[in-house]
Amino acid sequence: MSLLSQLAPAEGSKHYQKRLGRGRGSGLGQTAGKGHKGQLARSGGKVRRGFEGGQTPLMRRLPKFGFNNTNFETKYSVVNLHQLEALSGEVTPETLKAAGIVHRFPVKILGRGKLTKKLTVQAHKFSDTAKAAIEAAGGKTEVIK
Repeated sequence: MSLLSQLAPAEGSKHYQKRLGRGRGSGLGQTAGKGHKGQLARSGGKVRRGFEGGQTPLMRRLPKFGFNNTNFETKYSVVNLHQLEALSGEVTPETLKAAGIVHRFPVKILGRGKLTKKLTVQAHKFSDTAKAAIEAAGGKTEVIK
């Protein structure tokens, strides 16, 4: 149990304040540790953060970077019409995955190639040319949400 009279700050936590400009014998007399003349020797002689004396600062010399949406955009597995030609009946994302055509969802059907079969195609998205080609072959398109 310590007495109130014996309380003291932790060792090394207290420091004496520098007494500037109090004679040469103190070691901080004359120019008070500020050197001779110049902006930093004057009162209020601070330089703002990033200022390089009029030279274009580093933060303006380097290119900008920051947020873009590539991490959060919807990435579709692309399937073309010529790939659907090998399938028959009803085509869903699950049947496409089972056939090894896609590996992840969502699926988008594009209009490259020709389709001769009558298919019912379910996908998350269709291009206009793919939709027209499937319906021209007598098939149907269904958009999955």
